[in-house]
Amino acid sequence: MAKSPSFALSVLPVGTLLALLIGVVVFVGADAISALSPWALLASAILSIALSAISGSLGRRGLAVGFRRSARQILPAVPMLVFIAMVSTTWMLSGVVPTLIDYGLRMLNPTFFLVTTCAVCAVISVLTGSSWSTIATIGVAFMGIGTVMGFHPGWVAGAIISGAYFGDKVSPLSDTTVVASSACGVDLFDHIRYLMLTAIPAMGLALVTFLIAGLCIDASPAESAADMLGQLNATFSISPWTLIIPAVTLTLIACRVPTLITLFISAMLGLAGIFVFQPGIMAMLTDGTSIADYSAMAARLLWTETAFNTGHATFDSLVATGGITGILPTIALVLCAMTFGTAMIGTGMLSSITQKITSRLKSRFAIVGSTVGGGLFINGCTADQYLSLIIGGNMFRNVYRRFGLEPRLLSRTLEDSVSVTSVLIPWNSCGVTQSTVLGVSTLTYLPFCVFNYLSPIMSLVMAITGFKIKQAAHVRMRLSLQQKA
Repeated sequence: MAKSPSFALSVLPVGTLLALLIGVVVFVGADAISALSPWALLASAILSIALSAISGSLGRRGLAVGFRRSARQILPAVPMLVFIAMVSTTWMLSGVVPTLIDYGLRMLNPTFFLVTTCAVCAVISVLTGSSWSTIATIGVAFMGIGTVMGFHPGWVAGAIISGAYFGDKVSPLSDTTVVASSACGVDLFDHIRYLMLTAIPAMGLALVTFLIAGLCIDASPAESAADMLGQLNATFSISPWTLIIPAVTLTLIACRVPTLITLFISAMLGLAGIFVFQPGIMAMLTDGTSIADYSAMAARLLWTETAFNTGHATFDSLVATGGITGILPTIALVLCAMTFGTAMIGTGMLSSITQKITSRLKSRFAIVGSTVGGGLFINGCTADQYLSLIIGGNMFRNVYRRFGLEPRLLSRTLEDSVSVTSVLIPWNSCGVTQSTVLGVSTLTYLPFCVFNYLSPIMSLVMAITGFKIKQAAHVRMRLSLQQKA
């Protein structure tokens, strides 16, 4: 039986990964993170396996278990990424996103744009329970509107992500909320009610921040809204009929139709919408010639990049689509992240690090603080929020029980430190997906995702104040005696 690796040995792959990523940012630039992260993850995974083999702690059974655990959580994201790319492409070319941008530019006041974006994304994500679907649909439209209005892309993406992940965190329809509560043995609605104590203050501060930002930022649009509206209407057929597609999609989500099926149907509706609603686009893409093979044309639209050459640089970049080929680098990054997670779990290094973290915890704040730090750490190692929630629940459950702390405190802290921060990690499946969908690098939008980094801070504040945190009487007495001794 393979022995467990030491703590010092276990932290080396993680330290190497962080050093490589910091080196990329410093010497190449933050924009290169997406391109070079796969190599950093693979190098760190190889180092993990090599060190484990040299130390005699490597076992094939452990690697097989690590692979199964990582693959079970991460591989389902691959077809979802493909369908999201299809939705993004078809919703743009069918006129759904251009119509939303047109209406948004006419109706939204730039001063209140950021706070409105955050609030609307929050409402939609609460109703749907999905941050990914919210961002891939209405989020893309808000991104286009904000770009035309002249806002920094980080501010717009931050408002979209803050709102979307609020709903993903507190909605009873959210899979991460269900996983967090079940991993800690907490009733779903007890978990959500307790979660509101940190989620609502964090969201309130986020909305105030976006409101103040809108009042203070003097957006300088690359082109006037009138010019962009003119170009939109000259290129696309702007019609409320195109909104049938998102209406059907939201209905499917509300009816709890599985995400993959919903995204596929949405993509197919969007594809049909190109032929039905946008004859001008079809003529442009085929150079005015007749379409001999509709299936070949549809496949090309879904698979490859579609570029526009209208002479308006801002407009052309706004409406261009990447197709499935545009999402392939993201899929590669997700698979490399899975490989790193497999290595860290399979070699026992992740277990060695987590045991070291929990072995000396003695106070309430130390326990909650370690849960926050451990959640962030596991999120970085496994590159998947679901796996991080499950491992975090197993890792800290006995610690909370030993100190008489409620399981719902653990489930809330894990949600605050795992679910909403996954999108801030460049190599996490959430981070790479939202970065690709919105066209903004993770490190660019990170400082503006106010709700996402306020959530773990609110957990720490609650731990310091002890607000609504209950502890068993016998545990309080025992701790008091230990402190006196």
